Amino acid sequence: MRRGARPAAALVLAAALSGCTADEGSATAPTATAASALQPCPEQSYTPAKGAGLLPALSFHCPGGGSLDLARAPGQPTVLNLWGSWCTPCREELPLMQQFADAAAGQVRVMGLISKDGRPQAESFAAEAGVTFPSAFDADGELMTDLGLNGLPYTYFLDADGGLVYTQVGPVTSVDELRALAAEHLGVQL
Repeated sequence: MRRGARPAAALVLAAALSGCTADEGSATAPTATAASALQPCPEQSYTPAKGAGLLPALSFHCPGGGSLDLARAPGQPTVLNLWGSWCTPCREELPLMQQFADAAAGQVRVMGLISKDGRPQAESFAAEAGVTFPSAFDADGELMTDLGLNGLPYTYFLDADGGLVYTQVGPVTSVDELRALAAEHLGVQL
């Protein structure tokens, strides 16, 4: 990741405002041959994503199998949560995401994007948190870099066409908050 020199105070402020930051040396490439405890990513249509706002057209390997292609429409309302084992707020938020995924099954797809993390650390953290929703792997934090993010968590609400309808900066604090965000921004009552 390319960074310009910044005063230490600005870095501390950025870390405090965004929740947590990654150690640039923590990322390792995923191993394609090893089995994964993470669920495979669902099949996506070949329909291009469309909407007033879109995430960068990047594609990521899913350790459990398949891929996540942000250039394609997901086909159903989707909540995409960027997380990493190094992120302290993610440790509290990820179990809530799983509870929401369980409650929203069939109505809202919940996906994770493991960001700036090593695969063994991410898989261990996911197992510890009881995560069963699929997660793709962005070891180098390419999406974070493209979006100018310095910390996690971030959660993106995408409509069925792949349009970005809402961005949650920082952690959610309850499943009820996620339900309310899904109702307000995705039009899905759970």
